Amino acid sequence: MTREREPRVVFGFHVVLARLRADPASVVEIFLDETRNDVRARDLAALAERHGVRLMRVPTKRLDGFYGGGRHQGVVARVAVKSLGDDLDDVLREVERPLLLVLDGVTDPHNLGACLRVANAAGANAVIAPKDRAAGITPAVSKVASGAAESTPYLMVTNLARTLGELKARDIWIVGAEERAEKTVYEADLPDAIAWVLGAEGEGMRRLTRENCDLLVRIPMAGEVESLNVSVSAGVCLFESVRRRLLPLKRRDS
Repeated sequence: MTREREPRVVFGFHVVLARLRADPASVVEIFLDETRNDVRARDLAALAERHGVRLMRVPTKRLDGFYGGGRHQGVVARVAVKSLGDDLDDVLREVERPLLLVLDGVTDPHNLGACLRVANAAGANAVIAPKDRAAGITPAVSKVASGAAESTPYLMVTNLARTLGELKARDIWIVGAEERAEKTVYEADLPDAIAWVLGAEGEGMRRLTRENCDLLVRIPMAGEVESLNVSVSAGVCLFESVRRRLLPLKRRDS
């Protein structure tokens, strides 16, 4: 079952303006620094008025209270969160070829936000993470994700190994990114229904998570750096799946 969720706080002109343009009905209210009267502030106020969104001019200290003094740039908004589904059944219902991202040990909010943004761009059905080793959705995550935190399901599960087993029962292959794997992501035979598993940069996946993978692949590294940021690795893996899904369409068109 899905349930209604409490409005989420987002901040920064880029994020708030993007949400206003893309989905104004989801913006509950906007708080704008009463000292700002520059072009960006006037444009935001005009756009809010055009869409009938409540905008309040407030002291800077009130904005600081939303995010503990973070870099809100003088604007904070409360936005409605879509009912995205609370479990795998909700998310995967009627999905023919699931594309999932599993994060094992990503606790940095900026990394999580970037991963959600990449997953959303690739059309992933959900991002999954263990409750005990993951960052939750915070205003900082939402800002980095640029809207993806409110539109891509993020499932925090109690037992990641059990969840991977449930995915296997649905004929979804569990493919882990591991720097010591024999085959590269480009050489391996990848299935259409796939859950990409990535660990935190430096630490990698936990042993039990690795053992639950059906296949391990590596991203070939040609330069001097030994590893990539987890969000970059997620982009490489997810978009390789996207590329392969598009190949049959290109062949039919040629």
